[in-house]
Amino acid sequence: MNVPETFFSIEEELFLFFASCLCGAFIGAYYDVFRAFRLLVPHKGVFVIIEDIVFLGSYAVFLSSFANVCARGELRVYYIIGNVLGAALYFFTVGTFVMRTLEKLLCGLKKFVGIILTPIKSLYALLYRKAAAKFVGCSKFFVKTYKKLKILLQRTPVLLYNKMESKMRRNVKKVGKKKTVGKKISKAENKKAKS
Repeated sequence: MNVPETFFSIEEELFLFFASCLCGAFIGAYYDVFRAFRLLVPHKGVFVIIEDIVFLGSYAVFLSSFANVCARGELRVYYIIGNVLGAALYFFTVGTFVMRTLEKLLCGLKKFVGIILTPIKSLYALLYRKAAAKFVGCSKFFVKTYKKLKILLQRTPVLLYNKMESKMRRNVKKVGKKKTVGKKISKAENKKAKS
C-alpha cells in the first residue's frame, strides 16, 4: 500500500522558499504600478487607502493560488517571509532605479507640455482680459434692468385669513355661519370683520 507524502522534504521547502522570494520580486514590481499611478495622478487620503486595499486583496489571491499550485494547498509562514524578502530586495535595488527614472521622465514630460501650452495660456489670458472688461459693463446693465423690472412687478399681498390664529379667520368662520343661517350682514359688521 502506497501512502502519499504528507510533508515536504528539505529540498522541496527550499525550492518553495526561493520560489516565494522570486514571486516577492514580482509583487514589488506590481506595487510599483500603484506608485507610478500616484506619481501620474497625485492624490491622498481615501484613494490611497483604496489602492492599498486593492493591492492587499490581490496579494491574498496570489498567496492562496501559490499555495494551491505549488504547495498542494498548504500555506506556510515562510511563503510570506519569502514574499516580503523578495519584495524588499526588489524595492531597494531595481525599484529605486525604476521610480527615479519614472520621476525624471514625468518631470521632463511636464516641462515639454508646459512649453507647448505656453502660447495657448497667453492667448487665453488675453481673451480673458478682453472678455472680463466687456462682461463687467454688461453685468452692470443687467443689474440696472433687473432693478427696474423688480419695481414694475406687483408684489403679492399677504392674505391673513389663511392663518388659523388670526382674528380675521375667526371672523370669516362667523360670517360663514351667519350666511348659512340667512341673516343679512350690515356694512358696519362687514367692516368690523375685515379689520
